[in-house]
Amino acid sequence: MGEITFAVPQVRDSSFYPSALDKGSRTEQAVNLALAEMYVQGVSTRKVIEVLQRLVGPEVSISSTQVSRATAQLDTGLQAWRERPLEETPYVFLDARYERIREAGQIVDCAVLVAVGVTATGHRRVLGVSVALSEAEVHWRQLLSDLIRRGLRGVKLIIWTITLASRPHGEPRYPAYLGSAANSICSKTLMPTCPRLDLRKEVALRIRSIFNAPDKAEAQRLLNQAVERWKKEAPKLADWAEANPPEGFAVFDYPSGHRTRLRTTNGLERINREIKRRTRVASIFPNAASCLRLVSALLAECDEDWMTAKIYLTMKA
Repeated sequence: MGEITFAVPQVRDSSFYPSALDKGSRTEQAVNLALAEMYVQGVSTRKVIEVLQRLVGPEVSISSTQVSRATAQLDTGLQAWRERPLEETPYVFLDARYERIREAGQIVDCAVLVAVGVTATGHRRVLGVSVALSEAEVHWRQLLSDLIRRGLRGVKLIIWTITLASRPHGEPRYPAYLGSAANSICSKTLMPTCPRLDLRKEVALRIRSIFNAPDKAEAQRLLNQAVERWKKEAPKLADWAEANPPEGFAVFDYPSGHRTRLRTTNGLERINREIKRRTRVASIFPNAASCLRLVSALLAECDEDWMTAKIYLTMKA
């Protein structure tokens, strides 16, 4: 708007300030945003104080409570991001990691549940995140129902990890909850300990060759060969191989160019490493809300990068 002239009354003690203006609010907002950004980027409270002292002066003093209060201003935007509408997403990846949180006067390990998807356009997107007391089915169902409420549709395949695979009688529960979606389990995370160290490399190579097979029939043939070999020298491994890898054969129902991306949750593991790099600065979160705030900010950054990046999978045949 340009410069605005105010008629300021002449007062003796010079204490007058127009009530229509917020004194110093712009500077305060800038400082608060800087605090929040430094916190999200993994800067400790001690280093935040050092930076501010260099900028503002050595007399400044910032406590962890003030940093938390400044970062709380991010909540409105992050909540809007978590509630944004979703689109058609054929592939969904589910994974979790644990963070230490102070809950009811005790320090507990809480699960950070993360859902990532590949949309119909081939782009990766962060679909949702929540903080729960565990990876129990009820918490995953709550997250999935929230995704459906926001418009998640067209799910064809779900890729999940070992803890999600722990279900009675081997019945898939989460895919059924999303409709007709199939399920694929990351076999490498489920593999039991080999009885001999020298057998590990061979097992890994055989598992890899099975999932690199050109089709499901060849994969089953290679798996049968491996099971027969392991029955003598590693019976438990053979029992596992008969029951678990076939569940991952769902990837053979999809284009060959997609299989390498779909058969594991490696893409999510990279996100988890980045989250760990940032959250270990906090060590222990004062509550679940502060943990959700930081993780949401990190995932929102990741989601924004993915939106402008090259497509992750070519969806057109």
